[in-house]
Amino acid sequence: MTNLEHAAAVTRMQSYIEEHLEEDITLHALAQQAGYSPWHCAKMFKEYTDKSPFEYIRKLQLSKAALVLRDEELRVIDVALDFVFDSHEGFTRAFRKQFGVTPKAYQKKTPPIPLFTPYPVESYYLMGEEHDDLPPLSKNLHVRLIEFPARKLILLRGKEAETYLAYAKEVGCDVWGILASIKEALYEPVGLWLPEDLRPAGTSVYAQGVEVPVDYQGLIPEGFEMIDLPACTMLLFQGDPYDEARFDEAIEAVMKQIDTYDPSLNNCRWAENEGPRIQLEPQGYRGYIEARPVYLS
Repeated sequence: MTNLEHAAAVTRMQSYIEEHLEEDITLHALAQQAGYSPWHCAKMFKEYTDKSPFEYIRKLQLSKAALVLRDEELRVIDVALDFVFDSHEGFTRAFRKQFGVTPKAYQKKTPPIPLFTPYPVESYYLMGEEHDDLPPLSKNLHVRLIEFPARKLILLRGKEAETYLAYAKEVGCDVWGILASIKEALYEPVGLWLPEDLRPAGTSVYAQGVEVPVDYQGLIPEGFEMIDLPACTMLLFQGDPYDEARFDEAIEAVMKQIDTYDPSLNNCRWAENEGPRIQLEPQGYRGYIEARPVYLS
């Protein structure tokens, strides 16, 4: 049995958990999805996610519950019951253990917290694999101009990283969950390549952050900072949807197209120092998306 087959089985369990998070999920049900015995499923799940199925389910339930508390005006007990907790007290203990704040206190002030944001483990094993049975990649590149108003950016810097993988090695993989929890965020979290004038000495080119309104008065997570981003015009590039099995290949292909794109086709020119180059989280269903600042001609 190959690593990829095991990873695919774990991913099927992950998908089932995501779809049935408000139900009582049993190991037997996960085993049915994976096609292995319950004992083997539990062992395999722990090996590939570093968490037992129960730990994984609870962390994900608490993170989804946190978003409900943040965005909806519901009683804590109702949210607890919706996510299969037996009592207010049990939910409060688990929530405080995971996030360092009680559900009630979080609902009142919604400070940034480290949401659990798992990624399908199969995708890691698909990276770099050759897949002769897949259709050729689309070479379509969709381009449009977008005006961004003045706003602020909450970000966590690295020290030397120029790419996502180097950044993840420097700072870990928990940054995204914290950024995703910021209620006032204008958009989803992003990866960034920062121009020189936005990089203090000894900090990385690549970072991760989230944009918030220019009048943001909320909390800034420990270790993060907030900087001003002026109004700017950006060219937004988007490739066609791709199969996750071609993750690396699809992203590299689109980035090469962007690197050789002539901005004069849109009556503009590159403005590399006017703002960060922005990368949305690569997701196959929507294609790779990146934005770069420009001057209008």
